[in-house]
Amino acid sequence: MIKATSLLLASFVSLASFALPAQAQDAAAGQKKAAMCIGCHGIPGYQSSFPQVHKVPMISGQGGKYIVAALGAYKKGERKHPTMRAIAASLSDQDMADLGAFYEKDGASSVKTLAAAPAPSAEVGALLAKGACASCHGADFGKPIDPAYPKLAGQHADYLNVALRAYATDGNPQVGRANAIMGAQVKQFKASELKLIADYLGSLPGELRTVPQSRFR
Repeated sequence: MIKATSLLLASFVSLASFALPAQAQDAAAGQKKAAMCIGCHGIPGYQSSFPQVHKVPMISGQGGKYIVAALGAYKKGERKHPTMRAIAASLSDQDMADLGAFYEKDGASSVKTLAAAPAPSAEVGALLAKGACASCHGADFGKPIDPAYPKLAGQHADYLNVALRAYATDGNPQVGRANAIMGAQVKQFKASELKLIADYLGSLPGELRTVPQSRFR
């Protein structure tokens, strides 16, 4: 088990290694650039069928800095997903910054006061403690300690499960995520335990939303 203090230090070092140059963000420009995103991320409940089956993640309300980091990882191949890599490869640093600013703001007005997060079961609580998940993603898993880390609360559970397992996947040309910290964390767990974690995180009240595509027409 990695101690929380060591985890935080290593996480910041890891973050610095892939962070893109800071760019001035323009949410209005980002909205105009989001046409390529809304076909999947703008349809409530839309499900990806390749390379894995799961609901596409909700990104409206996600931290802009995280969206930039994720797009950068897809562009560099650190996150393996054929469609996302092709899209990210077409984006400049400015495009990513603008999209991040837009999605951080997008749907924010629809977020009401959140209900109190239900306590995890003893089993899930022990798994979350073992993984030191709150050390980066926040006590309620919706306010990460750094905006480059994702909000997890309320995200689709099947997507979270796929994402967690991707960090433990090696040697697959279409599936996998290269992140030393997350890789070390998820490899502690059985697949069934990762699903329990994902199911709990997905059940939490959160700020993430899918803003219907019709809004952009």
